[in-house]
Amino acid sequence: MADTSLLKLEEDESIAAASRRLGMSRREFLQFCAAMSATLGLPQGAEAAMAGAVAAKKRPSVIWLHFQECTGCTESILRAEHPTLEKLILDVISLDYHETLFAAAGHQVEAARHAAMKANKGQYLLVVEGAIPTRDGGIYCKIGGKTAIELLNECAADAAAVIAIGSCASWGGMPSTDPNPTGATGVSKVLGKPVVTIPGCPPNPYNFLSTVVHFLTFGSLPPVDELGRPKFAYSRLVHENCERRAHFDAGRFAMDFGDEGHRKGYCLYKLGCKGPETYANCPTVLFGDAGGGTWPVGCGHPCIGCTEEGVGFQKPIHMVAKLKNIEPPLQYPRIVEEKGTGATLGSAAVLAAVAGAAAGAGAMVAKNLGLSHQAEEAEREKERARSSEKAGV
Repeated sequence: MADTSLLKLEEDESIAAASRRLGMSRREFLQFCAAMSATLGLPQGAEAAMAGAVAAKKRPSVIWLHFQECTGCTESILRAEHPTLEKLILDVISLDYHETLFAAAGHQVEAARHAAMKANKGQYLLVVEGAIPTRDGGIYCKIGGKTAIELLNECAADAAAVIAIGSCASWGGMPSTDPNPTGATGVSKVLGKPVVTIPGCPPNPYNFLSTVVHFLTFGSLPPVDELGRPKFAYSRLVHENCERRAHFDAGRFAMDFGDEGHRKGYCLYKLGCKGPETYANCPTVLFGDAGGGTWPVGCGHPCIGCTEEGVGFQKPIHMVAKLKNIEPPLQYPRIVEEKGTGATLGSAAVLAAVAGAAAGAGAMVAKNLGLSHQAEEAEREKERARSSEKAGV
């Protein structure tokens, strides 16, 4: 039975006001809420609750901290289109502290942070972008005279929830690569408690937006996996939804960048694609609202596994991925095959014959296993007899 809860809201004045505020038509606003609900995997009727929450509830206060990072996560948010950044920070959330986007600086910015934390004690969201340096007391990152460790602990103390955005904040990311001279690490390790992590370099902005809207609607963050990642975004391998997956299953691989297979869109597994061991929704959500193929593999570059600790920024880009839940059939060319050569029809026939012979030999071995010792003893007796005859001559 079709859900009519959204249709009933089309005439609601609060929905009309919210759509005007967001610069959307009422139908576009309701479609946005329906899409967000579907992305989160929520049950029927949740889209109406989401629309009502965005329209009527007080915007959640957000304190956004920057530490060891490149600001790529913020740049990703800047490119969100549904809604755009100005609609997001002015109409969906209340971004009360963000060093990159603030027009003010210095003492004014710090005063704004303290005021927002005091006015929204126990109710604000703390978003952390960037890894936290812990070596030598955390002296390698200071803001307003305080180390990143001090700022994080101060702001997290009265936060309703903590969200680590990007791989750096989630588990250390690029700053934590060997030899890690600053002792960079993730938010949860510094706080000593689990936090919601939205890894990626950068993460998809809609993974963050969906998490915040879930909090706004239900007063809680969405279900997460054992690493703190929202399940709606990080429960499936990149490999499972990749548009090149059919080529993997058929054994068609690009062997060099720019070769015929690469130009034809063949699987990038042998070029080091980490999609088979990386959990993320990149191939389904894409990036930049610029149409199909707008993600690394779609553009011809292997996935580097940036959402996975121990894969992104740890494994060399050219290293072949560890297949987590699927193995290629045995008839596929081996990874160590010479480039440009694979199994021909003739070699496949030989292989089949050898396999058949091996199977037959195996059956005979199994059949005669109990007779093998007797046969060996009989052969030894014959050899001893021949030796005795020669000695007698």
